Amino acid sequence: MSVRRADSLGGRAAIVGIGATEFSKDSGRSELKLAVEAVRAALDDAGLTPADVDGLVTFTMDTSPEITVAQAAGIGELSFFSRIHYGGGAACATVQQAALAVASGVADVVVCYRAFNERSGRRFGSGMQHREPTAEGAALGWNLPFGLLTPASWVAMAAQRYLHTYNLTPEAFGHVAVTDRRHAARNPAAYFYRKPITLADHAASRWIVEPLRLLDCCQETDGGQALVVTSAERARDLPRPPAVIVAVAQGAGRAQEQMTSFYRDGLTGLPETAVVAGQLWRTSGLAPRDIDVGILYDHFTPFVLMQLEEFGFCGPGEAADFVADGALPLNTHGGQLGEAYLHGMNGIAEAVRQIRGTSVNQIPGAARTLVTAGTGVPTSGLILGTDG
Repeated sequence: MSVRRADSLGGRAAIVGIGATEFSKDSGRSELKLAVEAVRAALDDAGLTPADVDGLVTFTMDTSPEITVAQAAGIGELSFFSRIHYGGGAACATVQQAALAVASGVADVVVCYRAFNERSGRRFGSGMQHREPTAEGAALGWNLPFGLLTPASWVAMAAQRYLHTYNLTPEAFGHVAVTDRRHAARNPAAYFYRKPITLADHAASRWIVEPLRLLDCCQETDGGQALVVTSAERARDLPRPPAVIVAVAQGAGRAQEQMTSFYRDGLTGLPETAVVAGQLWRTSGLAPRDIDVGILYDHFTPFVLMQLEEFGFCGPGEAADFVADGALPLNTHGGQLGEAYLHGMNGIAEAVRQIRGTSVNQIPGAARTLVTAGTGVPTSGLILGTDG
């Protein structure tokens, strides 16, 4: 990877509002309705109105276009609208787009949102039923005919190699699931509120695709989440403590595919995460020891371990013990395994709460939070901090 200088974005924008719908398995309303509810809740939280918004950012997979959300939410003219590709890998990149727009003067207040009926509607875990002819779809032709039809099956390939390389058992993944569910059990907004699990529960859960068990896989959720981004200067005049964007980055690795990068030299790491980690540490001037809370994308437990290793919190093959020892507070909202699967956007909201000091699992003195986005795909990451 070429060496690049740090960017000048850090400290110029902040997240000032967060809002979400309830997290359920059957919302009973359209994805557009969910998006609008989340956007309005985030604006209320920020002390702003729809009239203040001039920018919207979402995922290419979202079914509610920016102009439609603007119209339904009562937002007026837009000077900026954008979408980010690659599923959950887009989460922190939506904030990057918003921060770039604000810092450059293209927009003043940008709302990032994601909403779907992923449980009662189209379920990602149901497998590939149909794919339009695209270059990306052609790449999947090397995997789908052999039964690798679901995200779980794609991740299982790398997970099996990880266990073999480091002489581990699937229990290594259980530490992530237990940690997430312990936090979810204390979070009233979490689907698995008051439902912690043990390592024995993890080991007893049914196989999905070996070596992944049911409790290694994130849940499927109906819901919406939105975030409000504005300049650091304007943020100081708003009612909530701002979560300052210290650094934010995107990354894709060599030989990158969408969760099926099986032709790389090795399968025990996440090169796209390494790209993001390098940018975040270089741009922020921070190191793993400076992070107080980690909100790591947890659609599947093995990739949480690999992320910790790629970010340098521990060495290769050491992440299971790192998690078991509680060396870094992780996914204090319960993660996507415990709270809700919202393509990582609910994780960003939890990072904001930690900075504000309002999390139900608050870490005392939390001043720097690391957030990651979808893994196995081109991805993104974010460091949030206090103001000053």
